[in-house]
Amino acid sequence: MLPFAELLHRAGYSALLLDARNHGQSDNDSFSSMPRFAEDLESGLDWLARQPVVDPQRCYLLGHSVGAAATLLTASRRSDLCGVVSIAAFAHPAELMKRQMQAHHVPFRPIGWFLLRYIEWVIGARFDDIAPCHTIRSISCPVLLVHGEADRTVPPSDARLIHANRSHEQVSLLLLPHTRHDSRHAIARHGEKVIRFLDAAGKRR
Repeated sequence: MLPFAELLHRAGYSALLLDARNHGQSDNDSFSSMPRFAEDLESGLDWLARQPVVDPQRCYLLGHSVGAAATLLTASRRSDLCGVVSIAAFAHPAELMKRQMQAHHVPFRPIGWFLLRYIEWVIGARFDDIAPCHTIRSISCPVLLVHGEADRTVPPSDARLIHANRSHEQVSLLLLPHTRHDSRHAIARHGEKVIRFLDAAGKRR
């Protein structure tokens, strides 16, 4: 995520980069999951709110892939965010895993179906409750959905579905041409659009 930090710093924003559990130098845990990513984001936001130099009403979230889905889940539970940038989020975790199983020739019934139910039990959440195509409806702040048009891991149709399920018109969709799932290299070409979104969202506060 360092390219995003450099982009934000040049534009005058401060950035807190989190290592989620089981990532980087953070503590280990029994497993990683999107809801746990969201819990770690919540902890980061709560820590920021206690810093005297931070305005807790002017905080944004930016995430990529599973992290992007976690930013949407976190934003659906809070009313104090200034904006969210979601990059290459999947629309529904069950559909994502179904595509992966199909690519590896794993039959959905009975193996795939039981696998999905087992994962729901392990993470302690129903996929329908945490799916970005559903959590987007509960987000009140501005959201920028960014997705590569050449993404083969998560097709751009997922971004269109999330956008279609929005509850207000402050949810924008930015499709990047010739861009795959790892969108970091596209920041040099399209980063100013992210900054314009953040600036505009901040003015609404």
